[in-house]
Amino acid sequence: MEVQEIKQRFGIIGNSPLLNRAINIANQVSPTDISVLITGESGSGKEVFSHIIHQMSPRKHGPFIAVNCGAIPEGTIDSELFGHEKGAYTGAVGERKGYFETVNGGTIFLDEIAEMPLGTQARLLRVLESGQYIKVGSSKVEKTNVRVIAATNVDVYEAVKNGKFREDLYYRLNTVPLRIPPLRDRKEDVYLLFRKFTSDFTDKYRTPPIQLDEEAQQVLVNYSWPGNVRQLKNMAEQLAVLERDRIITAQTLLTYIPHETGNRNLPMRLENQPKEDFSERDILYKVLFDMKRDMVELKKLVADIIEHGGVAANYSNHSQTINQLYRDIELPGNPETQFTLQQPVNTGNSNSSGNANVDSYNITHEAEEVEESLSLIEKESDLIRKALKKHKGKRKLAANELGISERTLYRKIKELNL
Repeated sequence: MEVQEIKQRFGIIGNSPLLNRAINIANQVSPTDISVLITGESGSGKEVFSHIIHQMSPRKHGPFIAVNCGAIPEGTIDSELFGHEKGAYTGAVGERKGYFETVNGGTIFLDEIAEMPLGTQARLLRVLESGQYIKVGSSKVEKTNVRVIAATNVDVYEAVKNGKFREDLYYRLNTVPLRIPPLRDRKEDVYLLFRKFTSDFTDKYRTPPIQLDEEAQQVLVNYSWPGNVRQLKNMAEQLAVLERDRIITAQTLLTYIPHETGNRNLPMRLENQPKEDFSERDILYKVLFDMKRDMVELKKLVADIIEHGGVAANYSNHSQTINQLYRDIELPGNPETQFTLQQPVNTGNSNSSGNANVDSYNITHEAEEVEESLSLIEKESDLIRKALKKHKGKRKLAANELGISERTLYRKIKELNL
């Protein structure tokens, strides 16, 4: 079956290459009986892929069950999965079939597999390797023929290194790894999904259609979506129910989007912004690196002057560097003050070595030199002022120049009282 047919059958929206690759892997692995480990962030749609694998496999007419391992208490998970005998523990008033017995001949989807206790992991490994298990409180070996599909939103290999997940079980489950891309890596699909969700919810609640203006679409696409498709769906439902104005602006949309903090959530990108996103800390690092670069250039200049004994031609070679260093300092008086190099002057005097006619090179500027401030806050404020002045107050262009989002620039202008 082609990728497009699978999308139509299972209601998958999107044309991202990463999404198409995940669907293609699920399609290829479906006819087999090997175990699959699905990895992806919470809300990215891992359970949908477990249904794809089951429905396109020879077991499609057999039972399918999804089990959230993180939602079952540690003391009862063995009984839930493998069953128990009467009197196996306090409260076991009768015999109970486990999921592996119930779905014999079908598929079991173990979600949040990394939350499974180590003891239960050992039992699961035996089922995967031999199809055998023992009920809690029994000594009889049972047989089952179940295909296992596991999923997790954490780095299982890290859990293995930390001793929280069995290494042998990891390699047994990870026969075919299937990674579901997060929504922030599927930017071309975000608006398609939003339109589908809003259409469904406006039909469900019998409300007028929702539309986004151009700026709101840009905000929607460039948000990082830490909750992935689930978060986008919830927001679409809120808009369909709560908003009276059915043309949604960027400002309205931002009231439904949580403020991004920390390293996990990336700053909002603008369309023509560079590929990397910059946080406020990155701006400070940039200021420090610029200061360090200027100091290095200045040291090179002084060392070169000392090495060549103040030769006039040597000053000319560094004219651009000197002017660049002084342009970065706001001098009092006329902001257009230039740092100039005067022509060499023949002094006519002898130096200490007895040599006459040594040229002296005078360096002057029109304003009095002041010591440069090393305050990071002042540097940050100066950078923002210069960017706004350069782009004549257009904050979007200034944000691009600074390498930050327009939203971050708004906040910094308010914080610094610019």
